Amino acid sequence: MNIFSSDSSSIYSEQNHTRLIELVNELSSILLERQLKMVTVESCTGGQVAALCTDFAGSSAWFDRGFVTYSDQSKIEMVGVKPSTLAMHGAVSESVAAEMAIGGIAHSEAQLALSITGIAGPGGGSERKPVGTVCFGWAGLSAQAQTLQKHFPGDRKAVRAQSVIFALTEARKQLEL
Repeated sequence: MNIFSSDSSSIYSEQNHTRLIELVNELSSILLERQLKMVTVESCTGGQVAALCTDFAGSSAWFDRGFVTYSDQSKIEMVGVKPSTLAMHGAVSESVAAEMAIGGIAHSEAQLALSITGIAGPGGGSERKPVGTVCFGWAGLSAQAQTLQKHFPGDRKAVRAQSVIFALTEARKQLEL
């Protein structure tokens, strides 16, 4: 069975798969060269970044662990997101993405964390935070967590695929800072 398809909205499309292999290879080379490890803290992507990273033999030399923190409670319990931050800003916010990334560093042996929290759809969106809103965080390599909010078009699969590609691309950029 071939899990790869020609549907470019899927993380498993042949087009995305080729780019993802390149991204993970670039990221792993830099992490290995600098003797660093990475941790992921994922919500709307459900562990897809961690799964991609661990598809490669020997990834334990540069990938420490992945947290799937889909519920608010798991964000609190697993990586220490403050309930007050969730109450004030909501789970899909740069503030929560920052705390997720910082918590990933605190609860792992990694020096680089990436976090993803968003609304992949089809429901869950609002006028202020429509479906496709995704917040990202990176921590560990600078004094403060770096965050970005993006909006991705498409259905659930497309939003998740674009989120994974963006998170890995930006994690690689974080290593260049």
